Amino acid sequence: MELLEVDGLRRHFAGGGLLGPRSLVRACDGVSFSIGRGGSLVLAGGSGSGKSTVARLVLGLVRADAGRVLFEGADALAGPAAMAALRRRCQMVQQDPYDSVNPQMRVKDIVAEPLRLHGWGEAECRRRVDEALGEARLDPGSVLAKHPHALSGGQRQRVVLARALAPGPSLIIADEPVSMLDVSVRAELLDLMERLRRDRGIAFLYITHDLATARFMGEQIAVMYAGRIVESGPSGDVLSRPEHPYTRALVAAVPRPDPARRRARPPIPLLERRGPQQKGCALRGMCPDELAACSAEPVLEPRPGKRRVACFAAG
Repeated sequence: MELLEVDGLRRHFAGGGLLGPRSLVRACDGVSFSIGRGGSLVLAGGSGSGKSTVARLVLGLVRADAGRVLFEGADALAGPAAMAALRRRCQMVQQDPYDSVNPQMRVKDIVAEPLRLHGWGEAECRRRVDEALGEARLDPGSVLAKHPHALSGGQRQRVVLARALAPGPSLIIADEPVSMLDVSVRAELLDLMERLRRDRGIAFLYITHDLATARFMGEQIAVMYAGRIVESGPSGDVLSRPEHPYTRALVAAVPRPDPARRRARPPIPLLERRGPQQKGCALRGMCPDELAACSAEPVLEPRPGKRRVACFAAG
């Protein structure tokens, strides 16, 4: 049994309004994936592709129009009790360590917050707070009494990670967790999360637009564009031999320090806000590989090597 199974998840929003015509934004349009116990999946794509919406749908922070979220075999969208059970075992690390914590709270209370919400006693809270800070490679004695403003950006994000670790989760959703950190701090935090996955068996759903960090965090990768997964499979295979035009554009945009190895960078296509009546591939009119068949909606098709690609021109 998979730890997390997302099946046909969909959420559409109404866009436009006072200053323009109303339109339909397909933020999440039939997304499906699964993560095993202790496994990891990178959900990658540009800004506006729907990655963060998927995370909010999984945690019930946004209501799904359709689809299922199964956590340990139970339907997490079945009702408040089912969602509460998921939230006890699934924690989130958000992008901005400055906005992720209450600036008026001390570190000891920030890390203890989810424990108190789930009914832990104070003695157990204190013990677990110290353990979680240690797991996040922070010295409890030096940070417990501090407010967030007294910490560096890297320390603050470690506090956020410690808060996620405190309840003993089976799954952590990390939404762009290192994008606001310096390069050296970024590498340390990625290494820490990968060690937690290997040593403690915590599964990760790692959300990013940066394929350079995706290589460190995911056994599997799913690339999103315009609310849909357009390519998925083992991370090494997808990133070394991308088949979908959008995946190729993302891979080509990764900075390369060696000028001799740099390749021409094709522009990454702008996200297309499709109306409810618009059919076909979301890349129509922008894709160099466009075919007549692209007037129909491509679906994820199995490819060799446990790959799946939604593209008529792939292969």
